[in-house]
Amino acid sequence: MRDDNSPPLTPPGTALHRAVPAVALLAAVCLAAAGCGGDGGSGQARPHPGGDAATASAPESRPASPAPSRSPSVTPSGSSPSAAPTSAEPLPRGPLTGRTVVVDPGHNPRNREHTREINSQVDIGTGHKECDTTGTATDSGYAEATFSLDVSRRLRTLLEARGAKVVLTQDDDRPFGPCVDERARIGNAAHADAVVSVHADGSAAGNRGFHVILPARVRGGGADTAGIVAPSRDLGERIAGKFVRATGSAPSNYIGGNTGLDTREDLGGLNLSTVPKVFIECGNMRDPKDAALLMSADWRQRAALGIAEGISSYLKR
Repeated sequence: MRDDNSPPLTPPGTALHRAVPAVALLAAVCLAAAGCGGDGGSGQARPHPGGDAATASAPESRPASPAPSRSPSVTPSGSSPSAAPTSAEPLPRGPLTGRTVVVDPGHNPRNREHTREINSQVDIGTGHKECDTTGTATDSGYAEATFSLDVSRRLRTLLEARGAKVVLTQDDDRPFGPCVDERARIGNAAHADAVVSVHADGSAAGNRGFHVILPARVRGGGADTAGIVAPSRDLGERIAGKFVRATGSAPSNYIGGNTGLDTREDLGGLNLSTVPKVFIECGNMRDPKDAALLMSADWRQRAALGIAEGISSYLKR
């Protein structure tokens, strides 16, 4: 049973904006007031997300609060990823009991200290790309890696409260990375029911809004996404719909044709996944209005809630 007994925001294959008339006024009010809010690219001057793209010139900042006391989510780079639970205490029973979700915080706050390692090439199935990147940042220096880790921790708390076992690919518990191929392996090894990679974009000022990146159908090397394309689209569409409702943010005005969805074949984290997986670019860090949202703790909590609601809708379908 679905959590809201209603169909997803869009049927698979349809445009997001066709199914959101009920929230169109909300998005318009938000845009007119304070503004509504990926890792890099979107076809703009700045590159695309997921450590499959380039870096930002703004300085990285560390998270404002220390990492919660949890067992490590992954092993050091180069060793086998762990699918162990990140919580030491028993999880509460809830609607997601028995489900495993991998949350992938984009980049790493300390990647900038390990440029040689993160610039090394890894196999993404259809070619080779950098192990990872530093990600982007706001003009004031608030780093994407800090943003993505904060939202991911909030998301973990929300999902665990619903009974899900949550694995983070990194929790500021390793010197850099993990590399994009290892990020995919962590989800695969955990036999995850869903994987979400959390990012923020670095496009030009004036480009606003969120978009969810879906895996394309690719096959080559170690990549074969045939089995995950359809369920990943379902997951992505549900997250997009819930994200609109929770944050008031509009779908991207610069990528995805106002659907809030984008399909890509150049991201190793998607190409090498054998379980349903999507990326979400929560907003554009290089736009002042989106940046103000991304730097707001209240908005980040709403962003985490929107993602959690989308994941829950998908897992309870």
